[in-house]
Order: sequence, then structure tokens, then C-alpha cells
Amino acid sequence: MQALKVAMLGCGVVGTEVAARIQDRAEGLAERIGAPLELSAIVVRDASKARAGIDEKLLTTDAEAAIAGADIVVELMGGIEPARSLITAALRQGSSVVTANKALLAASYGELMSAADAAGVRLEHEAAVAGAIPIIRPVGDSLAGDRIERIMGIVNGTTNYILDQMDSEGWDFDQALTAAQGLGYAEADPTADIGGHDAAAKAAILSSLAFHAPVSIDDVHVEGIEGVTAEMVETARDQGFVIKLLAVCERVASSPAGAGLSARVYPALLDRGHALASVRGAFNAVFIEAEAAGELMFYGQGAGGAPTASAVLGDLVSVARRKVLGGRGQYERPFHEDYPILPISAITTRYHITLDVVDRPGVLAAVSEVFADEGASIELMRQTIGDIDDNGVQHAKLVLATHSNTDSTLQKTVDRLVDLPVVHTVKSVIRVEGQ
Repeated sequence: MQALKVAMLGCGVVGTEVAARIQDRAEGLAERIGAPLELSAIVVRDASKARAGIDEKLLTTDAEAAIAGADIVVELMGGIEPARSLITAALRQGSSVVTANKALLAASYGELMSAADAAGVRLEHEAAVAGAIPIIRPVGDSLAGDRIERIMGIVNGTTNYILDQMDSEGWDFDQALTAAQGLGYAEADPTADIGGHDAAAKAAILSSLAFHAPVSIDDVHVEGIEGVTAEMVETARDQGFVIKLLAVCERVASSPAGAGLSARVYPALLDRGHALASVRGAFNAVFIEAEAAGELMFYGQGAGGAPTASAVLGDLVSVARRKVLGGRGQYERPFHEDYPILPISAITTRYHITLDVVDRPGVLAAVSEVFADEGASIELMRQTIGDIDDNGVQHAKLVLATHSNTDSTLQKTVDRLVDLPVVHTVKSVIRVEGQ
């Protein structure tokens, strides 16, 4: 068959990998697709800059012209604009699109999917979530006949590496972050990763796909790992937990705010026996709970040029096959559910609270009274002797595990504890997941 023309927008680390594999594996890809792929143009900022392994004749700064002649557009430039405008133009002219742009999808998932649906083409985005791990197609296709109730995932390799090193090596946060930067896992400005924003974008995409309702990044409650200390990690270990930055997306049947969806990202405690607790280093994993399929976990490399390029090429082969076979494009009725997005205050959760208290009679009674007043209950309470301060006052470390309650109730309880005269410091408050 006639070659399918592929235009690439962007040629960074991932783009270079994709272009090289299209050229180096041309024969094998053609056999899988039923037609050869032809790189027709690669859009870059500076076409005069040489790129190893890339034919300079393919390089151009004219994105509109590159798109105009393409059967498939691969967008790897990142950012919101001009990526959104270029993808929209490609879809409207009947070109399928492959993208790894999680920031754009998290902001405009519904808009872009609807545009693809209206044009009868595909918008594939496996590489936008969890690198090489196949998760988008399993959720969108393999589980299409099931009802997904909950997704919980480690979807940022940088933060998982940092927290894993703090747990396994006893490092503090700054030491682990420096190591992550040295290995290339973390950027010079790591805010998007350690602040939870990268994971939040992926949570928005997974929620939209799994629950058939548009969820944007603005709907996702986000807390980062900047406040996680070596002492918190040690306390978690002593209690049989590990701390992970989790993206949690779930249907909530009932809450003080009614039924709806919850999408949230925060550091949380996981029992060391949970499948996600064993995910080490910069790896990612996504844990799915479905009505019929039960529990499923997807695990693998979550970042890097080669793993991400693998996901992009998988999408490219998929859309190219559809072009050859003449199949229907995007999923019909991509969003047909109308769920409200619930605030974090409405979810049901458990807290682990660590207090620095004055070690004297009546402390436990005072703390218990606060819980009783707020309608919260304590599942476990452990006290260990601490240090003597400069005034000669003996302190103690008090670790409290709560029973399940609404986040708002537990937060009010913590606010009350802060004001107790016997409480010197609320050293940490962290949620528990997976139980």
C-alpha cells in the first residue's frame, strides 16, 4: 500500500528515539501495519541545528505545513499552546494524532476527545500516563465492558525514587532529591514532580477515561512530598508502612456531599504487604479495582526516552493499522456520565497522626476527649518516651491511628489537637490508603 505520512511535532529526547525507531525498524513496522510509514516532516524550533541520526531535510519550523500533508501527527512538543491548536487542526483535517502531552490532556481532555470523535479519527495517548506501561488501552478497551470502581497508582518515577531512597537508605529528603537530579530522574526545577502536579495531570486523564466523565487537573486535589521527613519515613516503617505518592481516582457512592468522583494526589501510608508497596526506584505501577475483573496491577518503567518512545510507537502502529483497515476512529460518546467532582473534605479516609506531647498524667485523656468531641475514634495509640527540653520538661512521641471517617472530621480533629496545651507539636499527619 501507499506509505502513510507521519509528521512529528518536537524532536527532544523522546522525539529522537521515535524518529530513529521509525527509520531503523521500517520493514518490521510495515509488516505489522500493512503499509510503510514515511516520516514526512519533523517540526523543531531551530531547523539549522543538527540532530544525530535525523535527516536534516526532514527538519522544519513550519508546523502548519507539516500537518497539512500528514496522515498521522505525533505531538511531542509539550505544553498547552501551540500544541492544542496544532492537534485540533490535525484532527479536524482527518489526521489521527498520537501525543504524550499529559499537561494538555489534563487541561483539555474532553475538548480534544470530542474533536477526534467528531472527525472520526483517533487521539491516542498511552505515553501520557506511566511511560511504557500499557494502561490507557487496557482501561479504554480491555475493561470497556466492566465497571471500574477505583484506580490507585504510583505514576511519577521521580517521587517514587526519592521516597524509596528515604525508606531503604535512611536518607533525608534533600539528599534523596539531589541523588535523583544526579541520575536524571528529577529536573533542575523539580516542582512539577515533588509538588504532585505531574501525578495530578495523570490522575485527571485516568479519571476521565475510566469513569467516562471529563475531569480536569483543576478537579484534582494535590499535595506534594516536600513535607515528608526522614522521621516520618522511620515512623511509618516502625508501624509496618511505607510512604508513597499516590494518585487515587474513585467512584464514591455516598458522602456528605452526595455521590460523585474523587481524584486526588498525596503522600500516603501503604501497608508493606500491599502490591504497590513493593514498587521500588523510579518504577511506576497502577492498581485497578473493577467490578467483574477484580484487582489488576500494571507495572513497569515509568519515565525515560526509550520507555516513552515505546508507548508512542505502540500508539502509532495502532492508528496506522486503523488507517489501513478503514476502521472507525475515536470511541463513540467519549463522555456520557454526569458525575460531580467531590472535594477532599467529603472522602472517607484514615489518618496517622504523630504528636510531640508533654509526658505527664492526663495527656491521653485530653487527646481522647478531642476525638470524642469531634466524632472521630482512635484505632491505635502508641507512646514512646522522647527527649527532655531545655526547660527540663520530659516529652513523649504519641502515634495515633484513626478509624475511617470523613477527611473534614479528621482535619477538624487535628486542628483541635494543635491548640491543646499538652501538645507541643503536631509532627505529621498522613493518610492511609489500601486498607
